[in-house]
Amino acid sequence: MVRGIALPTTVDASIAEQEESPLVWSARWSLTTRILAVNILAVALLAGGFYYLDTYRSRLVDMRVGVMIDQLAMLDSALEAARPEQRAQLIEEFTAATESRIRFYAADGRRIFDSFETAPPTYTLRDPDLQPWKRDAARAMDRGIDWIVGAPTYPDFQEPRVDRASAWPEVVEAQRGDVATSRFRYAPERTPLLSAARIVDLDMPQTMLMTLNARDITRTVRAERFRIAVVVAMVLLASVLLSLFLARTIVRPLRRLARAAVRVRLGRAREVVVPRLPSRRDEIGTLARALSDMTQALRERIDAGEHFAADVTHELKNPIASVRSAIEGLGRVKTDEQRAQLLAIAAEDVHRLDRLVNDISEASRVDAQLSRTLFEPIDVGIMMESMLAARAARVDASAPHPRVAFARPRKGTTVVMGDGHRLERAIDNVIDNAISFSPATGLVCISATLLGDEIHIRVDDDGPGIDPAQRDAIFRRFHSERPAGEVFGRHSGLGLAIARTIVEGHAGTISAKDRDDGKPGASLLITLPAREDGAETS
Repeated sequence: MVRGIALPTTVDASIAEQEESPLVWSARWSLTTRILAVNILAVALLAGGFYYLDTYRSRLVDMRVGVMIDQLAMLDSALEAARPEQRAQLIEEFTAATESRIRFYAADGRRIFDSFETAPPTYTLRDPDLQPWKRDAARAMDRGIDWIVGAPTYPDFQEPRVDRASAWPEVVEAQRGDVATSRFRYAPERTPLLSAARIVDLDMPQTMLMTLNARDITRTVRAERFRIAVVVAMVLLASVLLSLFLARTIVRPLRRLARAAVRVRLGRAREVVVPRLPSRRDEIGTLARALSDMTQALRERIDAGEHFAADVTHELKNPIASVRSAIEGLGRVKTDEQRAQLLAIAAEDVHRLDRLVNDISEASRVDAQLSRTLFEPIDVGIMMESMLAARAARVDASAPHPRVAFARPRKGTTVVMGDGHRLERAIDNVIDNAISFSPATGLVCISATLLGDEIHIRVDDDGPGIDPAQRDAIFRRFHSERPAGEVFGRHSGLGLAIARTIVEGHAGTISAKDRDDGKPGASLLITLPAREDGAETS
């Protein structure tokens, strides 16, 4: 496990602001609204098919007009080849086949022929006022879609009161020299009325006008619009339902988690059960379990803080009470010998208080300091060799004390990622504990070995050993089981607790057990993850 140095608070704040600040427009919308908006936008893009239908209608009209112009050319050729008495019959058959109306205008503008006068009409312009409401609704929908897609507007058709060439712009243009001209108009019921004009020379120059009510174009376009509308409606309904389902599966659990987090923030952490959502295997489930674990860790930290404060209070009371008792006794004693004895007691208690304050300060800071420390490769063997040499230099050679034996590993075989100063403090505390329990003639054996992907640091002493029931308790703060006859208050009971905090901060473990060789005494084992080849600090 590799830790990194925390960035400065200002940098953290700026990065957090950049990562967590929502877009201005999205900050006003709920998550459900945004999901609906995104999915409906996709449906709106699908509805763009209506724009395609407008171009489709234009192509149909252009194709039909082109066919009409070709048909007029063919009719012109046929009329020129036919005898005069056959021309009326030929026009009647042509209009019946094409469902059109043919008119001829002389050069002076007079109408000289109309197929509707010589034969039954081939189409009828329907009065919209006489049609059912469904037709009105269809026309209203046509106008609405045309407005949405920006379709070009066309004039409405009205039959001229005086049917002359001047009433038809396409006829006037043809008479001015254009070979063939055409127009698009809307019939009263909003169906296309197409017209095409052509100059012909039948005995004399004339203008032939062909008109056609192309209802089939409207039917085709409406049918395609209906199909697209059905598809869009189905997709829209599916998108809305899926969006609501998605919002329900995301927003509801997030709201539950948010409410639980608010209750924790308000100081009711013990009353809050953060849902873990075990059935969910997605990111929401991961978030729920992370929040639940975080809340549990928060509760444990709160409990640990309360217990630590209570333990500190308890441990400080005894030396403070002793100092107060000694000071109060100074006013009652009569001899210098008694006064000196009370001062010695007070001085010892002051030293004890000083040790307690220093150890308490170290125990309270070690967690926070580890979280901000940059881990580096540490050769445990070299580090312990230097630490033991410095310890040997401090020991009074004239005083009896246990011997220390260190089986130094080969260089480079016991490398871990960590904080060398903290690891040295943890191992030194364990060695201090072993020496304090060993007799003056005893031997403390220390070793560091690589086993698999772990570094094992073992410290064996010749002391009385550790009761199996106490092997976990000895790592608790202020727990102290000292050898008989040792001066009370010499140890604060925080050494092994600090060691465990440091080791666990390096993703390791520390435990107590019997010695492997079966001799009397205790064995404390520290395991740390070995550095992987190519590991980087961060």
